[in-house]
Amino acid sequence: MLTFNDKLAHCHGYTTTLTLPYDTRQKSRFKAELDDGQVAAVILERGNILRAGECLRSETGVVVLVKAADESVSSVHLSDTLLLTRAAYHLGNRHVALQIGDQSLRYQHDHVLDEMLRGMGIEVTTEMAPFEPEAGAYSQHVHSHEH
Repeated sequence: MLTFNDKLAHCHGYTTTLTLPYDTRQKSRFKAELDDGQVAAVILERGNILRAGECLRSETGVVVLVKAADESVSSVHLSDTLLLTRAAYHLGNRHVALQIGDQSLRYQHDHVLDEMLRGMGIEVTTEMAPFEPEAGAYSQHVHSHEH
């Protein structure tokens, strides 16, 4: 079994991929199946969150690219900035992890939160899509879209 314990600062030269949902990418230790079928253990320092586009290196030098899996998410698309801000405020007040886009919000599907937003007059759609929430104000991570 491959063991990955090194998160690389720069990602290039990977030989396989590892597609994971957000709940797994938040863990520092887990067993997973790489997209090519190999079984692997991931053992990282506590507090690390794997982001799509990052790479891990195994003890034997194998490099794997992390990908965000499609999962059940609730999405909001609004051109009304005030209403979008209110939605983000109420979700943040409940400590919900949010993916923030241009005129959009996404969170892991939760029918109670969906109903709360619908009660505010906001249309919520449920879909299968990758979930990559904000790292948080105190995080040292800066996500780059250079892959």
